[in-house]
Parts: sequence; C-alpha cells; structure tokens
Amino acid sequence: MKILVYGAGVLGTQLAQVLVRGGNDVTILARGKRAEELEKDGIVIRHIFQFRTTVDPVRVARTLEVDDQYDLIFVVMKYNDFPSVLPILADNQSSNIVIVGNNADARSMQTYLEEHSRIEKQVAFGFHVSGGRREKDRMLSIGAGSGQMVIGSLDGDIGFKPLLDQAFQHVKYKLNVLSDIDAWLKSHIIPILMLNAVSFNEKRELIKLDGNRKQIQHMIGAMDEGLSVLEAMGISVIPEIQARVIRKHKRMLYLLLKIYSLLPMHKLFAGAFGEIEALSDAFTDWKKTTGIRTPHWDVLKRDYTILK
Repeated sequence: MKILVYGAGVLGTQLAQVLVRGGNDVTILARGKRAEELEKDGIVIRHIFQFRTTVDPVRVARTLEVDDQYDLIFVVMKYNDFPSVLPILADNQSSNIVIVGNNADARSMQTYLEEHSRIEKQVAFGFHVSGGRREKDRMLSIGAGSGQMVIGSLDGDIGFKPLLDQAFQHVKYKLNVLSDIDAWLKSHIIPILMLNAVSFNEKRELIKLDGNRKQIQHMIGAMDEGLSVLEAMGISVIPEIQARVIRKHKRMLYLLLKIYSLLPMHKLFAGAFGEIEALSDAFTDWKKTTGIRTPHWDVLKRDYTILK
C-alpha cells in the first residue's frame, strides 16, 4: 500500500516506522536537514525502555505535488501547523486523509477540505498515543514500534477503514476506533494544556515543572474547570475515567503530578510552545462561549505561565 506520512517530527517518524515494518510502501515528507538525515540514514529510532536502536529505510519527499497519489495520507503535525497544510492537501489528488495530533477544531479542518478540494476527500482524525523527543540525528521513542492510534470520523464510520486495517495488519499496533473522536480530542486537550502551560520559561524554552503544592493544586483545579467548559458546550468527556480521576481522586492525581514533576519523563511528552499557545487560545474561545468561570486557570495563567 502506498502511504505518505506528512511530517517528520517525533510522532510522524514513529508512525512511519510502524507502517514501514507493516510492509507498506511508505514515503515521509520532510524538509531541510531532516530530509537529508532520512535519505542518508533512514529512520533511526532509539527505543528507550527496550535499550535498542532500530534503522529502517524509507522514501523521502520534500513536497506533495498536485498529481501525487497515495492510498493513505497521515498528516502528523502540531495543531498550529495544520492550517498551512490544508491548501496543499486540498489540491492533491489523494482521497483518504487522517489528520493526526492535538486538535481543537477538527470540524473546520474537514469543512475546509470538503469545500476547497478538487476531488472528494474522506477525512478521519486521530491521535498517535506515544511519546519521545529529538536527539541529534535520531529520535528517542517510548513506543518500540508498537502502540496505538485513537481514531474516528466526525460523521459516522470511517469510509476507508478497510485500507487502514490493511496498512496496520502486520504490526503490533492497535487502531482504537471511537464513535466521537471530536469529544476525545477536546477532552485530551484539557490535561495537555494544563500540564504544558507551566513548562516554559520567558524564552519559550522547555523547563521542568516546579511541582510546588500551590501550582499542582491550581493545575488540578484548572483541569476540573476545563471539563466544566466542555460540558457546558455539550461535549462528553471521553474517556469517562479522565473526569473521575480529576474530580473524585484529586489526592491520587496530586501524588502522580508530584512524581511527574520530579522525573525527566516530561520531556518525552511535552508539547511545543507554539502549539500550547494555540490550544490556550482555543480554550479561551470556549470559555467566552460558555461563560464558565475558571479561577484556577486564571491564577495558573497569571502566575505560573508565560501565556498572556
């Protein structure tokens, strides 16, 4: 199967490796030095917990041309980078697209592709559940070539599900198909935003959480407030256990966040500042729409973050 992975960051690289190992004809779209690295060395991933490094050859493209055709395109990017790619996807002749990553506005992205594409597009949305970071000429990964993608369509079943099943048939990778992927993506944003908003200094550089009591308490309170905003918008919190942990098991969550703040693991899950800023802007719009008060988030944003 001919597949394009549009995006050669940590998660895009991990997904490309999974698909290559599934026997697919995979091309990864990259530019500049990253494209040169992939052409020269292939996909080089150090699997942290397995204490091994894998190398897999892969095709490399620097652009997606109008007449390029793929059975599947996975767009794996930061939320704030998606808008720049939508016109390119709309012009391209491929039909089946999966937009993968944090997403506060999946509906508008699908609508854009429906209204501007030269041919009919089938669009799904997903989230590659993994973590890692870039280190020199390789990627550090916690996935070990397995993992899962939470995936779904905004309007019923995924029209190209058989192609997805075929693409992942020969790998240890699960497609977790949800009936309300938009609710899952919006629910996921709440803890991601509250965790990452306090992880940058004035130079927008990633730092460790302070982990002090007041900060963690405000983070937990802000998560609760975020769930209330979603509920006021008529959005179900998915998975339900997320709401139960945040609201009914705050002491346990406090201890988990305290441990998280002490370990270097946060670097493997942290977002980039531009994406967190864009997610914060989306959350601010949701707040305005609902009128829900968010005193914990307001204090967190005022005293502990550089998001203003």
